[in-house]
Amino acid sequence: MFYYLIVALQAFCIYHVYKNHKPYYWFFLIFFIPVIGSIIYIITEVYNKNDADKIQNELTSIINPTKKIKDLEKKLEFSDTYTNRIDLADAYFAINDMPNAINQYKQTLKDRSQNNLYAHQQLILCYFKLQDYAGVLDSVEVIKSKPEFNASKQQFCYGLALKELGQLEQAEAQLRQIDRPYSNYNERLELAKFFIENNRTAEGKDLLNEISEESKHMTKPNQRLYRSTITEVERLLKSL
Repeated sequence: MFYYLIVALQAFCIYHVYKNHKPYYWFFLIFFIPVIGSIIYIITEVYNKNDADKIQNELTSIINPTKKIKDLEKKLEFSDTYTNRIDLADAYFAINDMPNAINQYKQTLKDRSQNNLYAHQQLILCYFKLQDYAGVLDSVEVIKSKPEFNASKQQFCYGLALKELGQLEQAEAQLRQIDRPYSNYNERLELAKFFIENNRTAEGKDLLNEISEESKHMTKPNQRLYRSTITEVERLLKSL
């Protein structure tokens, strides 16, 4: 039993390192010194009083990833409400079960008394993860006139979907909306790559240099959060 607890703790920490883009040395510490490394990681990188419930839930999800789904399915069966169905859809989304997530989000759209913006936003992300770019475009049509769409993750996915469909001018117009200083580092990296891939190396390099310079003024939490992005920026700059 103790062995399985150690494995679960180790799995949670490794998952947390990956999910939150923590420095790579944590992988080695957690893997080679499972108990001590995991405890040090949780104390220094994860835990605070407000996170206790979240840690417990994430550990449960790792040990038994389908438990939350089954619980939410039972809850929906008992009470078929908009909130319960959204919760189930979100749970499917969290485990990358996009077909079931899409099905549940679409079911919520039948309730015309609700503000369905969130469901449409999630559908865009689902279709993008499935590389169903036509589905992305169809879902975007419903919400692209809303202010919440501007400079959002959904607009970013829309831009990338347009790029994949060969609609480069429209793609650039959308991706440029995400180009805002001291924010959206991952998205701006993709925009820089877009420029480079389309023989606009100077523009791509300028944007990479902007991100690189901004990274020098990041707070320590942001430096940890965007470490992999900044590493990729510096790698690309050296290659140009």
